[in-house]
Amino acid sequence: MTLSPTDSVVTARAATPEQPRPEYPRPDLDRSARWLNLNGAWDFEAEDAAGAITVPFAWETTASGVNRAWLERGVYRREVTVPEEWAGSRVVLSFGAVHHRAVVRIDGSPVGEHVGGYESFEFDVTDFLVPGIPSELTVEVEAPADKRAIAHGKQRSIPRDDYDGVSFTPTSGIWQTVWLEARGRTYARAVSLRGDSLTGFDVVVETAGDAPSGAPVSVRVLGTGESVELRADAEGRAAGRLQLASPRLWSPADPHLYRVEVVVGDGDAADTVVVTSGLRRIEARGEQLFLNGERVYLRGVLDQGYWPGTGLTAPDAAALRRDVALARELGYNLVRKHLKFEEPIWLHEADRTGMLVWAEPACPSRFSDDAAAAFEAQLPALVERDGNHPSIVIWGLYNEEWGLDWDIPGSRSRARAAEHAYETMRALDDTRPIVENSGWAHVRTDLVDWHYYEPDLAEWKRVVAGMADGTVSGFPVRLGPDFVVDKSFYASDAVPRSGVPILNSEYGEGFTSLERAWHLRWETQELRRHDRFAGYVYTEFADVEHEAAGLLTTDRRAKEWGGLVPADVNADTVLVLDLLPLRAGADIRPPKEPFPLVAHVSHHGASPLNVRLHAAWLRAGAPVDGPSAQAALSRPQATSEPVAVSPFELSAGAELTVPAAPDGGRLLLWATDEDGRAVARAFLDAAAVEEPNRRGARAGD
Repeated sequence: MTLSPTDSVVTARAATPEQPRPEYPRPDLDRSARWLNLNGAWDFEAEDAAGAITVPFAWETTASGVNRAWLERGVYRREVTVPEEWAGSRVVLSFGAVHHRAVVRIDGSPVGEHVGGYESFEFDVTDFLVPGIPSELTVEVEAPADKRAIAHGKQRSIPRDDYDGVSFTPTSGIWQTVWLEARGRTYARAVSLRGDSLTGFDVVVETAGDAPSGAPVSVRVLGTGESVELRADAEGRAAGRLQLASPRLWSPADPHLYRVEVVVGDGDAADTVVVTSGLRRIEARGEQLFLNGERVYLRGVLDQGYWPGTGLTAPDAAALRRDVALARELGYNLVRKHLKFEEPIWLHEADRTGMLVWAEPACPSRFSDDAAAAFEAQLPALVERDGNHPSIVIWGLYNEEWGLDWDIPGSRSRARAAEHAYETMRALDDTRPIVENSGWAHVRTDLVDWHYYEPDLAEWKRVVAGMADGTVSGFPVRLGPDFVVDKSFYASDAVPRSGVPILNSEYGEGFTSLERAWHLRWETQELRRHDRFAGYVYTEFADVEHEAAGLLTTDRRAKEWGGLVPADVNADTVLVLDLLPLRAGADIRPPKEPFPLVAHVSHHGASPLNVRLHAAWLRAGAPVDGPSAQAALSRPQATSEPVAVSPFELSAGAELTVPAAPDGGRLLLWATDEDGRAVARAFLDAAAVEEPNRRGARAGD
């Protein structure tokens, strides 16, 4: 049906007849024994839409059944009935996220209000609901089109943000799971488990309900029985230490999780919740990062957490878990979840499987005192909800001076806003490094990170080398089609120029998938060439709407990578070639004579290696993991002398004399250890390079 401009009302239909997102949303804070999922069909009213909406999908999405952008207000209604067996319990209504302001009523009576589009929140509704008796739940939502002064991240705004070219369809209304829980008469409202001591957990339990003051709190590790008894103070806060006799640490190699049962109160009215966390310590020592006392190099990918048809909401829990697995298959050990509180299910999967996480909130886009305050208002909720996850090893705050008018150096008030955000986050959590303004213009930070996009590989190579040796601290940034500015790492003399970890947190180039894979291969190699860097973050994991920078498509399919295996580029051990390639698909011209090739090894494993480098020609375009490549491993055409490789130190160069290949082809390169096992792999494409065809171009006047 085609709508005319005079159509003011459309009937919205639920996208799926079954209940969407049926899983319990908080595996890390488990009360799944007594809960009621409120996802599914709700009645919905808005100025240009009325009928039904499918929760928990934003009203801009097709999955919601509404599929309307720029609605600034909407009202949700549904009937809820508390199970009769919950009689005598306290009942809590929980929201994963609602953008942006939500007013909640039950049978017309106001229950509570929440402002902030990414935070989880809850209301104790015991006094509003009677077990076994239906009630009407209403959620009134305001989602302003003008988002500039509120935290909105990549959501498009009207008026448009400065960065509108990298913004996407807004996410409005209820966009994460809504549910009811039965809890004890006095219950654990929040639980903090911090295991950075590596020998046990520092425990803080915030109680609420009938009698929080003086409430007894029992904390016990499931499986071992180790426990501690606490008692809440006059403010309802119980704090103590849960020491473990035989602590087992959490790491990517061994992502061990402890399940800790927290019981508040006594007898039948007691409240029970099972909280998940791990023992691990992330810290900076000089310019290096250490996890549990062992050096770690971050090989990350930026993930914006969008899906086709459902926007910022994952279509199902399997999609969240699959994204973690896909990032690992691509060779990454860290995901920078960009400008979004991701769902606890995704974070729990990162915990469970050992994926490191760089977490950050959404930013506003224009600076004001109110916008800065709104940005900081998210931080307590972020730390309270997600601070127990051992996978989170970095807190990010502002991104690229968004919400600071792209001008920290030009304004003391803007610089102070970044500093204050750092101080606020540090007071909330002092167990993780904090980046106050990701990309450049640092004023107070634990990591000096930088975003740099450069299509010219020779210039990339030069600038990256200068960043590594300290001779370069600034670089051009294209903020718009006709707007290029020079940015610096530093916006304050107080930021140390050395002695703090330095790492890239956004890079990537290329128009086609082939070009992007080629840039990934060569740009990452140059980052690995310089031992000073503590890691990198490639942009990005998957395409989003018009932004086609992903290694994967929006629906998580692999692209044409021109023979590249991303896991080879992001491996613990990689080859670094002393070569400036010509272009995608033609790294070198077909060699008519044998030629020398020098390669180094960058190794981030725990132990030294002794390796030999090998090379063999394959046909043009042959897969580096195909049968012909496997056959070549047993009969290399060129082999180097042994090379000693130390962890986190680029090896000396090893020279190979590569045989001629006048017809071109793909040169497979690999390194083997003393047992003959291949530990690193790369390739070069040899092909003719044609000059660009410019026939028909306009001649000068």
